[in-house]
Amino acid sequence: MAGNTLSKMFGKSPITPIQQHMETSHQCATQLEPFFKAVLKDDWSEAKTIQKQISKLERDADKMKKKVRINLPKSLFLPVPRSDLLDLVTMQDKIANGAKDIAGLMLGRNMQIPENMSELMLDYVNGAIATSAQALKAIHELDELLETGFRGREVEIVEKLIEELDRLENSNDKVQVKVRTKLFALEKKMPPVDVIFLYRIIDWVGELADRAQKVGSRLQLLIAR
Repeated sequence: MAGNTLSKMFGKSPITPIQQHMETSHQCATQLEPFFKAVLKDDWSEAKTIQKQISKLERDADKMKKKVRINLPKSLFLPVPRSDLLDLVTMQDKIANGAKDIAGLMLGRNMQIPENMSELMLDYVNGAIATSAQALKAIHELDELLETGFRGREVEIVEKLIEELDRLENSNDKVQVKVRTKLFALEKKMPPVDVIFLYRIIDWVGELADRAQKVGSRLQLLIAR
């Protein structure tokens, strides 16, 4: 009976729920693109609809995280420590949390983005989303890593994915500098409180990309053990 329950939870691989959790976390991040587009169009009705979807996905991710924590058996034989897999899920979950926080603050304050920095800001957001997508791509290799005992050619494949993930995050850092420079040039013409919160959003978008990169770092630690 216990075996059947475990099979229903994990399917063929104990890694599957971890991958599904990352998929849901990434979906939260992807919703930021249409959310920012709605904000830039001053369409707060659409922005509210998307924000609700992000919040729902974040709650779904949180439930999945709790199920993994409860159901990943302590006695399950894996070539990596159970605690490391749980740390990986925690970092994935921060991507979903970050997307929810960004949308929630912007909607709550009806935040305006200056028109002459809107295109750069959207590029910046899409860069963070691309970083999350690359983290998801790496996590999709987890089951293959498990089958090979975290050895061999599969490790090389994942290491290359992580290298690209690092490159994307570093590239997004450079865009962040451009965004902050643009805002600095405009801030004297804006209400000080608006400037403060816009800098906060810029930081949070950067943190979202950083959290995606840390998913790769956690995965790299699993390989190195």
